[in-house]
Amino acid sequence: MLRYKLPLYILIPYLFIAACSSSDSKKKPVETKIDPKKDSLLLVYDPAKANQKLEEYFNDIHRKRNFNGNVLIAKKGKIIYEGVFGWADYLHRDSLKLGSQFQLASISKTFTATAILKLMEEGKLTLDQTMDHFYPNFPYKGITIKMLLTHRSGLTNYVYFTDDIWKQKYKGMSNNDVLRLFAEKKPAPYFTPDRIYHYNNTNYMLLASVVEKVTGKPFADYMAETIFKPFGLKHTAIYSTTKYDKIPVDVVGHDRVWRRSVRQDFLDGPVGDKGVYSTVEDLYLFDQALRDNRILKRSTLDSAYVPRSKYKNEYFNYGYGWHLYINPAKNEEVVYHPGWWHGFRHMYIRDLKNDVTIIILSNLVNGSITQIDEVYKIVGMPVVRRGVPGDEE
Repeated sequence: MLRYKLPLYILIPYLFIAACSSSDSKKKPVETKIDPKKDSLLLVYDPAKANQKLEEYFNDIHRKRNFNGNVLIAKKGKIIYEGVFGWADYLHRDSLKLGSQFQLASISKTFTATAILKLMEEGKLTLDQTMDHFYPNFPYKGITIKMLLTHRSGLTNYVYFTDDIWKQKYKGMSNNDVLRLFAEKKPAPYFTPDRIYHYNNTNYMLLASVVEKVTGKPFADYMAETIFKPFGLKHTAIYSTTKYDKIPVDVVGHDRVWRRSVRQDFLDGPVGDKGVYSTVEDLYLFDQALRDNRILKRSTLDSAYVPRSKYKNEYFNYGYGWHLYINPAKNEEVVYHPGWWHGFRHMYIRDLKNDVTIIILSNLVNGSITQIDEVYKIVGMPVVRRGVPGDEE
């Protein structure tokens, strides 16, 4: 075999160009390839082939336990059940539709964590950086991004300490307003930093503020441009009462009984801990984009699913934006996030081993989905329940 040697005067420029190209490629994040065809295929569902046991179960709790909401359940990349039950707004007798947008409550935290981890992958922040690095007036030292992600900051919950301070109850309070109040009032923390796990909305509101500081964009814009639109989430957005007198969706939250519709107030202003509005199908597209490593690298996702505190009730823990149920003896690994806020209560459950996704969005908080053991058994996954998943929210 003949091997040709390039003259040095030709080889040096070539190596220089190649080196520059390699350096540029390291600096630039890989662009996401949108595949609308794949997304549309993921949402293919034939009601005639619905899992009959699931259909019977949800019709039963709709009749007997007054379940009201939308459901999507998938297994091994195929939707096996979809259901729509009841009213979007009882006062106006508007029925729910499959594309109805729900306030996701704390399920929003999974999106916020994803944004932080994506910025980490791009080298724009590290998990060891502290809040006062991004906001010098932040009065608590040593609170790292990692502590916020894992609910180990020890900070007080802004939802409670601002209640007596913010006088205009129906004028939206922004993330910046909360940061200003922390700086002015310096409420005492619950615990010293990194001492224990304590679930707290403050942590994820602050993480959304970090995203804004790092990107120079409103959190809603960054999420739309980087996660929602690129991955086919056409019916997902972040809404805040700082911008809207009335959030522009049709689904109204109801508390326990129909006559108690919940009015949005100043606490619907901060985002990151809540504030994402979405549909069951968009959540499933998000689930599949994560599973296919299209949003984050596999190694990053694996780190998000690592327990970061002492186990509760033997198998339960919290990672980066996800509650965890891990039972090594049975090779069981489930990540999930409940949501509960202003008349909405949800379950978003992802069995990583059996490839099962359960999405239940409800706008009537009445306890109808606090125990869904039968659903777990029907789809062939572990029963994930310690008291009530999400009872710490």
